[in-house]
Amino acid sequence: MGDLTTFETIIIAIVEGLTEFLPVSSTGHMIIAQNVLGVESTEFVKAFTVIIQFGAILSVVCLYWKRFFRLNHAPVPENTPAIKRFLHKFDFYWKLLVAFIPAAVLGFLFSDKIDEMLESVVIVAVMLVIGGIFMLFCDKIFSQGKEDTVLTERKAFNIGLFQCIAMIPGVSRSMATIVGGMAQKLTRKDAAEFSFFLAVPTMFAATGYKVLKLFLDGGTEILFNNMPALIIGNVVAFVVALLAIKFFISFVTKYGFKAFGWYRIIVGGTILIMLLLGYNLEIG
Repeated sequence: MGDLTTFETIIIAIVEGLTEFLPVSSTGHMIIAQNVLGVESTEFVKAFTVIIQFGAILSVVCLYWKRFFRLNHAPVPENTPAIKRFLHKFDFYWKLLVAFIPAAVLGFLFSDKIDEMLESVVIVAVMLVIGGIFMLFCDKIFSQGKEDTVLTERKAFNIGLFQCIAMIPGVSRSMATIVGGMAQKLTRKDAAEFSFFLAVPTMFAATGYKVLKLFLDGGTEILFNNMPALIIGNVVAFVVALLAIKFFISFVTKYGFKAFGWYRIIVGGTILIMLLLGYNLEIG
């Protein structure tokens, strides 16, 4: 199979599918999974953990295809300028683009620094705990929004700013964007669903950028030699993410985020205790 065995490929892909859309940090969990499995952090393994996100985002398109492939046919005043008519028709995609821009810009500028942080289990553990503590109280901090709240361009951009926080491993892109949505007065369900939609351009861009970077750095052979792992990883991540999304929407609508907060604190705290006891958990 190359840099990863079939077993390692499946396990890491299951972790990605389970955690990508939950507010628990998929990147953090994949780093932990790599460590537990004893997987060396090669150039391909780093790329693999990003590329299999493509399988996860396809699950969003599959589950929400009627809403994802839609145009706004609501009438507009006759004297509306042509550009505004155009943006009105493609309103959904325009707002996704507006929300996507902050992370795209910062991700491009600081990609090397982000890759460095991906090596650190300490950063992951600390951010899991900090994020977990915040999630214990976020339902009270942000009052439940109204279902008829309109997502404006400004609100979409603000959610995009929240997404930038997730560039720190262990924060969770899902948590950051859902909290961003709730801060804009969206309901938990609406905030979670917009987080899923925003994942599509964000993760597609991250996957494309990682593949392009590998090609430019002469990594074509690495990708082709490990193609079976990429195919299996994406398929597994797709199937598992389908199930995880359905569970998450139902759970968070009824119970909120407190359970995820405690989970993050337990996992992050356990890792920090192990590090203090002298266990070598860093990825080599």
